[in-house]
Amino acid sequence: MNRIDVDRGWARSGRRERQRLRRAFAGGVGALVGIAWVSTASAQQDLSKVEVTTTDLGSGLAMLVGAGGNIGVSSGPDGVFLIDDQFAPLTEKIRRAVSNLSREPIRFLLNTHWHGDHTGGNENLGRSGVLIMGHHRVRARLSRDQVMSAGDRKIPASPEVAWPIVTFEEGVTLHLNGHTIEVLHVEPAHTDGDSIVRFVEADVLHLGDTFFSGIYPFIDTSSGGRIDGMIAAANRGLAFAGPETRIIPGHGPLSSAEDLRKSRDMLVSVRDRVRNMVTRGLDRQAVVQARPTREFDVRYGGGFMNPDRFVGIVYDSLTMDP
Repeated sequence: MNRIDVDRGWARSGRRERQRLRRAFAGGVGALVGIAWVSTASAQQDLSKVEVTTTDLGSGLAMLVGAGGNIGVSSGPDGVFLIDDQFAPLTEKIRRAVSNLSREPIRFLLNTHWHGDHTGGNENLGRSGVLIMGHHRVRARLSRDQVMSAGDRKIPASPEVAWPIVTFEEGVTLHLNGHTIEVLHVEPAHTDGDSIVRFVEADVLHLGDTFFSGIYPFIDTSSGGRIDGMIAAANRGLAFAGPETRIIPGHGPLSSAEDLRKSRDMLVSVRDRVRNMVTRGLDRQAVVQARPTREFDVRYGGGFMNPDRFVGIVYDSLTMDP
């Protein structure tokens, strides 16, 4: 791993919170802007009423929830370090939420992957002098037009100011605000450029979209994402997670190691069932109709990835070239 010194809930949430999250993903903001193929125009219209809420994790750490991917925050004497930045129209709301945590400026930003619900604020923050970091594939995808098979969306390249200017291959370690912050690239999971983040002393993980808490995950196969990588990323997170670890998922409420373990076990079960059917020669429609997620649908089926869509993506992942 490269090392760089940079310039000086759901865990135990109740049924009501679980139901609120599912309603949001099923029909509201999550359904509209939880995935990166939303258009800029509709995002601006729909995001005007979004509120950014803060969960204080102690030790200068926090989680911000608005629309799009959950944001991690480290604040302290070295300035503010953000993990992801949601959509461009939310930048000022995010800045206001951060100002309630610290008087220091936002100085550093890490993108866990390239999707617009995690990088949409890059241009705004980059123009204000924030140093943007990410895996080298994040920079590559932001710098070129992209096509997402889900929704058949063509996504134009971002302006250069929005690209990460510090990139890495396997990972990077930051030393900020009294924290050792390990950023680790994982094999293709949600996309081919995913990173997970570990605040070592604080026992906090940010797993980006390698972990969707309480809902079926979206796997962007057109960006290299694969079901096997999602399982491997969950195992990587579980290797760091103990009974007291707080986990910030890409989508969903603050979670625990047990939440991640249950999600991993679900992914393994669905993957194995779909793979068995593929081996037996069933086509995509037949696999979807077989409902291999049936026992998990009550817990995970209330999000923007309904069971049939999720099974179809798992099938695609297993039948694509590596």
